[in-house]
Formats: sequence, C-alpha cells, structure tokens
Amino acid sequence: MFGIGMPELIVILFIVLLVFGAGKLPEAGRALGQSLRNFKAASDEKEHLEQPKS
Repeated sequence: MFGIGMPELIVILFIVLLVFGAGKLPEAGRALGQSLRNFKAASDEKEHLEQPKS
C-alpha cells in the first residue's frame, strides 16, 4: 500500500489527531468518506461512458 508500513500509519494518525483534535476527528472522517464515495461514483460514471458499444 504505497510503501507505507504500520509505524508510518501510526505516526500519520497521531499527527491527524493532534491537528484536528478528538472532537472533530469523526467529522473529518465522515467528510473524507463522502469525498471518496463521490470520487468513485464519478470515476465509475466516466468508465461507463467510455465503454464502446458492441
């Protein structure tokens, strides 16, 4: 996974926790999840439009 191991993920999570705080972390995660869903939906739609008709 992008060459990131468990120690690096723990450090990144700790930094995110410091930046956002424990109170805003669920809100930030929710926003990130929504963004990823929107991106995936747009990507799937683009692939569907690009497929040639048989």
